[in-house]
Amino acid sequence: MRVGILSFRPLDKPISYEEGRLRTAVRELGYKPKVLRAANCELYFDKAGLTLYYLGKKFPSLDVVIPRVSILNNVDLQSSVVRQLELVGMPVLNKYDAIVRAKNKLKTLQILSHYGIPIPKTVVIGSRDDLKSAIDRVGGAPVILKYPFGSLGSGVVIAESYRAALSTLDLLWSSAVTQIMLVQEYVKESKGKDTRVFVVGGKVVASMQRSAKKGEFRSNAALGGSGKSIEISDEYKDIAIKSAELLGLEMAGVDIITTNNGPAVLEVNCNPGFEELEEATRVDVAKAIVERAVELPVA
Repeated sequence: MRVGILSFRPLDKPISYEEGRLRTAVRELGYKPKVLRAANCELYFDKAGLTLYYLGKKFPSLDVVIPRVSILNNVDLQSSVVRQLELVGMPVLNKYDAIVRAKNKLKTLQILSHYGIPIPKTVVIGSRDDLKSAIDRVGGAPVILKYPFGSLGSGVVIAESYRAALSTLDLLWSSAVTQIMLVQEYVKESKGKDTRVFVVGGKVVASMQRSAKKGEFRSNAALGGSGKSIEISDEYKDIAIKSAELLGLEMAGVDIITTNNGPAVLEVNCNPGFEELEEATRVDVAKAIVERAVELPVA
């Protein structure tokens, strides 16, 4: 069996830790890995249908592809190669529609909220005139301001007061590609901690508690946060699995915080990193991903 790992990293950047680990896991399971770059793919259309080329030649014959969609802007357009793979009958983990849903924080919130998944109070605004009422609706300052798109903690800031939030909003919007902002309650009782739950194929394969470094409210490893292995309750597992299922994700990193009213989902990541997770838990996350990928039925 031939397993493709489709990297969306720039061509001048080496493959990521996760992509390297997936390649190793494919080999260790007795399959043949093929690392590909999305930037080298060509989508071709004519009256006979559509196909895909790679470096000017017919796209390699693969049994399944694991996309690592590490992009934040124009996701629906830039990840079209994933849809093309689906249309030519190649199984992928995750699928295009699920990726687009999960990459958009607003879409994610709409789906989770509609189906009763607990989330922090959030208001979406498109005008600075709506900021004051939005802050009031989520319980007052401090508040979290979020772009609809973002990863690794980017595009997420805390504002300690309305004046600070207004200044921050103006600054963010001065260089933003969209005039949409999420205003979210700040859950102080979480104390800068959250739980990353890694779901593959409808099962929890690993989980860790993440803690922000001193002076920081975001617990992302890219921002200096640290993680440790943790056993989670069935409630946490159910919430994480259901969140991934609602977004259509075979693989997801679900971030959950503890509030005074119980757990709440902060984000659902369709391209979750797992370097720190593997280090903290000693779980072979890459192996679990590959094992699920080779089980996928042909489209």
